[in-house]
Amino acid sequence: MADFMFFDLDVVRTRRLGHSFLRVTFGGESLADFRSGGFDQSLSLFLPLPHQKDTVLPSTDEDTWFAAWRGVPDAERPVMRSYTVRAQRRTEAGGVEVDIDFVLHEDPSGNAAAEGAGSPAAHWAGRAEPGMRIMAIGPAVAENKSVRFQRPATADLTVLYADETALPAAAAILERLPRDARVTAWFEVPHADDRLELAAPEDADITWIVREDTGPGRTQRVLDVLRAAELPSAQAPYAWVAGEAGTVRAVRRHLVQERSIDRRSVRFTGYWRLGASEEQLLAEAYAGQAPSEEPDSAL
Repeated sequence: MADFMFFDLDVVRTRRLGHSFLRVTFGGESLADFRSGGFDQSLSLFLPLPHQKDTVLPSTDEDTWFAAWRGVPDAERPVMRSYTVRAQRRTEAGGVEVDIDFVLHEDPSGNAAAEGAGSPAAHWAGRAEPGMRIMAIGPAVAENKSVRFQRPATADLTVLYADETALPAAAAILERLPRDARVTAWFEVPHADDRLELAAPEDADITWIVREDTGPGRTQRVLDVLRAAELPSAQAPYAWVAGEAGTVRAVRRHLVQERSIDRRSVRFTGYWRLGASEEQLLAEAYAGQAPSEEPDSAL
């Protein structure tokens, strides 16, 4: 069996979680074969354009789908985006549901727009309603390469940093850690009411950074908060860092160079990059131009 396959996802319900977050719950018969590996498991969604109700792909063949999708005219091509599987569960009726949390970006007035201003994915999520259908490429086996969080059994401290785009993944990670795991985490969010209630190990030390600067200065503010914090002593710390690419790199350097965490024990992922469109990042990734996310890559 292939590690990944196409799934039809039917919107079951939506729920607002905070100022910036909207949870969309999906169901569908094809999810019987869905096998999330948990933690920061990702999948690729194919979202219809605003004038389309459901996703239609020209091919779902594993050898031809990408070329066929790229060949669709821009005005009709479904938007492809990567998201975290926030949760997967079996329903009382025996079906399967999957939760995916979307960030609703602000409109120019500073309000979180219900229609999801500024992002095709957020726009779709903001108008999602039961009965709508999209498609996805997701895991058919739990052990798959799209689970990047690989904490060694010997780790005696877990260090996390995430901005709002990576918070769903960080929340899923916290839920799956042993209840006695030692955790130090920093979560950066746009608004005070984005500080969500999270299921975490009992002694987890979580610091919320409510953003005051959306420009380049935001990275320095994050570093200031991290430098002012004390990390518990540990022999084998493991770190997971995800969010805006520039900030992620700076946080990784801080952990490696200033906290002396072995670079091979720091998993880092740029979910987005300040000043770059999602289409540009997608093109770079498929052209092999995206920076390495391997723990031992040089910075």
